[in-house]
Amino acid sequence: MTCSPELQPAAARDGIAAVVVTYQSAETIEECLQRLRRALDVVAIRVVDNNSTDGTLEIVQRHAAADARLRFIANPDNPGFGVACNQGAADADGAASWLAFVNPDCMVEVDTLSRLRALADERGDALLGADLIDEAGVRDGAARRRDPDFAAMLRAALGGPAAPKLEVPVDDACELQPVQAVSGALMVMPRALFARLHGFDEGYRLHAEDLDLCRRAREAGAALAVANRVRVVHVRGVSSRSRPVFVEWHKHRGLWRYFRKFEAPQRSVAIRLGVFAAIWLRFPLAVARAWGRRYG
Repeated sequence: MTCSPELQPAAARDGIAAVVVTYQSAETIEECLQRLRRALDVVAIRVVDNNSTDGTLEIVQRHAAADARLRFIANPDNPGFGVACNQGAADADGAASWLAFVNPDCMVEVDTLSRLRALADERGDALLGADLIDEAGVRDGAARRRDPDFAAMLRAALGGPAAPKLEVPVDDACELQPVQAVSGALMVMPRALFARLHGFDEGYRLHAEDLDLCRRAREAGAALAVANRVRVVHVRGVSSRSRPVFVEWHKHRGLWRYFRKFEAPQRSVAIRLGVFAAIWLRFPLAVARAWGRRYG
């Protein structure tokens, strides 16, 4: 793939509906919503809370009382990230022709979403991500990813070389760097594209639903890229630090669902069993590493 040419903002663009899914997000949602309310061209904000118990909903309610653009849905349980994203997008139907999915730990600048929309608008059907960085300015590898290589995972499980990481190296020569998948922490796309894809696959609970959406968008002919000059601070893992087993379980479950959906029909029974074993044999090791990071 090659870089896109330098792009100019469109002369006239429609508004953006920002969808935020929260769960135990009190640590960051205050600043996230302050920034979204100041963001250019944001005409609607929908917060979907998945049964937080840490004061998140009280913060969201305060912002909703102060800004008519902001509405919230309080789920009585936690149906998962994809379900909540779809709920927020549906509730904002008719409010804007662009959607931005923004994690509660992403801190957008005033022009972040409008710049992403302008770049996507020039590409027609496009799903764009931003250059995510942590609070120290370190770039997040999850911002630029390739599809999972299950054959390599299987070879690694059988004693071969380690499977390549999903992360794709940054190419700063590109304003828009083509990738196979962007991070679900921040996605901007036309509502029409999201509707054509029927939204997120709600069979995922947590993790891999963004890989799934990106793959289906590519298969539908949409461009996938990261805007390397649009930088956003992402305070990763705020809501998941206290539940590493839960997170790793659903991460591995998501990978297995992704494999069954996109690749298993073309694989033999032996390969399917091998990939299943490779994914779930990795699970206890991933949990151990997660606990180590938490208590290290």
